[in-house]
Amino acid sequence: MKILVTGGAGYIGSLIAGALDKAGHEPVILDSLRGGRREFAERYPFYQGDIADESLLDRLFEGEGPLDGAVHCAALTIVPESVANPGEYYEENVVKTLSLFSSLQKHQCRRILLSGSASVYGNSRDAVLSEDGIPCPGSPYARTKLMQEFLLEDLCLAPGEGGIRGITLRYFNPLGAAEDLSSGPWRRGGSHLIARLLNHGPESPFVLTGTDFPTRDGTGLRDYFHAADLARAHVLLLESFDSITAETGYAVMNAGSGRGVTVKEFIDAFERVSGRRIDYRTGPARPGDVAGGYAHTGRLRALTGWEPRHSLEDAIESALLWEITSPLLLKAQLS
Repeated sequence: MKILVTGGAGYIGSLIAGALDKAGHEPVILDSLRGGRREFAERYPFYQGDIADESLLDRLFEGEGPLDGAVHCAALTIVPESVANPGEYYEENVVKTLSLFSSLQKHQCRRILLSGSASVYGNSRDAVLSEDGIPCPGSPYARTKLMQEFLLEDLCLAPGEGGIRGITLRYFNPLGAAEDLSSGPWRRGGSHLIARLLNHGPESPFVLTGTDFPTRDGTGLRDYFHAADLARAHVLLLESFDSITAETGYAVMNAGSGRGVTVKEFIDAFERVSGRRIDYRTGPARPGDVAGGYAHTGRLRALTGWEPRHSLEDAIESALLWEITSPLLLKAQLS
């Protein structure tokens, strides 16, 4: 299959492109490089620009011919940033996604796999988060991701011949790099837990934000899993796409480890794997933070046979190895 990957020069998008390539498929990358690295995309046909640039999409399809599907990863993703700048998030994540989907329909690219987010579950009272639960997004970012889902579902359910079909894969908390270290999280710093731990030091003290959530130790509960397992899930979904969407035209499912880890437990695991001692102080929850939960992954497993191949410790070790060995990190510091 020949698959368009929007945001394919970014962290997760580049891992998906690599997994497609490894499985014998042909990724085509579309990325503005606002949140990506050219080095991640240069192995594949690469088009630099905005997903809402209709003329660019026209040139892409003219150059690449018919495409068998698209994985839509391009988005802004930082929760506190979305609280501070909600209009920008709605513009980038919702308005431009509608333009992209219109271009895909125009060029008869009818299989769309959307990068969803577990943030749509918000302050659910359920520790185990199922696709059948009622979404309750707690931040502008999360609401834009849910609106993307509604948009894709409505387009898939519209009557008429030649309509598109869609799958939303709601990611929980991926971490780590590609298994061959060809790509990984290139940004230094950031608000995600693993980035904050990696950058912990005298000049960057670690603050454990949020200690009074209704969890077993008061810290947020998350579902962390290896990003390489997430990338492989996309390949399996694309390979099973037609059978999954044959009856309803649209499906939504979770991707995660299926087990919950609190922030304190994650810090303990990080200390075991890294041999580093993390001295931290506590602080209030950040705007948009929620207690969280972990994924019910039965639907993805049943429909594709997917199983996580890596443990939490494997994922942390991968993140540490990427931090040590990747020359891209030096380039990111200097650029």
